[in-house]
Amino acid sequence: MFTFPSKIRYSEVGPDCILTLPALVNYFQDCSTFQSEGTCGSLSALTEKNMSWMLSSWQIDVIRYPRLCEDVVIGTIPYELKGLFGMRNFFMKTADGELLAQANSIWALIDLTTGMPMHVPAYLEEAYPIEPKLDMDYAPRKLPFPKDGSDHSVEDITVRLRDLDSNHHMNNEQYIRMALDCLEGKLLHPSHMRAEYKKQAFLGNIIHPVVNERSRDGETIFTVGLNNDDGKAYCNVEFR
Repeated sequence: MFTFPSKIRYSEVGPDCILTLPALVNYFQDCSTFQSEGTCGSLSALTEKNMSWMLSSWQIDVIRYPRLCEDVVIGTIPYELKGLFGMRNFFMKTADGELLAQANSIWALIDLTTGMPMHVPAYLEEAYPIEPKLDMDYAPRKLPFPKDGSDHSVEDITVRLRDLDSNHHMNNEQYIRMALDCLEGKLLHPSHMRAEYKKQAFLGNIIHPVVNERSRDGETIFTVGLNNDDGKAYCNVEFR
């Protein structure tokens, strides 16, 4: 397990001074990066070997979003390396130990020369000490776009330079931010979020969002398909 303390910043909250979901995603991503630095799994070490971890899916469950200036602790737990995939939990707690959010993530190790997934080398296990996974309800990795409910299209989005990360494609958090913006304020602080990443979006690509709204057991569920020119998903994101 790796943890680091922080304080919720003004740049991380919305108009209500509450942490936004995209900012929470960034905390989790930063946490895994911090854990890997200084090991054989660091960003620079993987780049030298033409390897990179690519996120396949997110599941984030939020109990409570922290407020501006609240002291928090962010943690991550790698819990399985299996074949092509690495599985990792995340959590955020208050300084007093109150659980605020927990997450599951599935990552694929990519050979940057071929662009294809590769088996995780045994030596990387020292960079990611395996521990028991968190006690949470684990959702499936795959997230198909719903066939029921009502759909509507949203204004196209162009991938900009500021959306890119060190892999030169759109950062994982940006998909979540774009999808949440497509709800146009209907759900500011989702309690549950899932995402499946299917294709990489690059600088200048046009994203065509489609929003699905449906009801299940009295609960409204939004699924946003962030699609390419052919109507195939870069990423599907579910909020409820």
